[in-house]
Amino acid sequence: MLKYFIFLFFFIFITNTNANNKTQIIENLEKTKNLSFEFEQNINGKIENGNCIIEYPKKIFCKYLKNNDKVLVSNGRSLVIKTTTSFYRYPLQKTPLNLILDKNYLIKKINDLNAKIIDQAFINYAIIENNNEINIFFDNKTFDLIGWQTKDMYQNLSITLLSEIRINQKISNNLFKLPLQN
Repeated sequence: MLKYFIFLFFFIFITNTNANNKTQIIENLEKTKNLSFEFEQNINGKIENGNCIIEYPKKIFCKYLKNNDKVLVSNGRSLVIKTTTSFYRYPLQKTPLNLILDKNYLIKKINDLNAKIIDQAFINYAIIENNNEINIFFDNKTFDLIGWQTKDMYQNLSITLLSEIRINQKISNNLFKLPLQN
């Protein structure tokens, strides 16, 4: 009988903790209008660093360090990746960022999914959409978004880790204007 009681106690405790984590994450997302952060991105072993600003819904501006003046910009409809020697423009809806930059979509998915706790430090939600898996990571203490893992359009594994996160900073709307081709 004692074994059943202990099992029931741990089951209720773990379920309650996961529900509380989910509630905290959703509350954080609901309050967030924008995020500013430093990032490290690993695409098939190639590591790049820089800083980004996300403004919900679906806007992002990233400036890469030490990389041909590389920028990544979304105005909510299109995504541009520009360097001094190249220019690529994609419909945002054809990229994983379309979902990652949509906090209402994330909130809905988080509500429906069970979380995985990783090393007692991270909370992970695995989202499957259109045969693509997107892993979203949150800090287990602050409940802030701290990264994501996707496969890009060319099926390259892309892992993005966020640091020095600042929430709801004053930002310029001009930031999300798509750059012109060289």
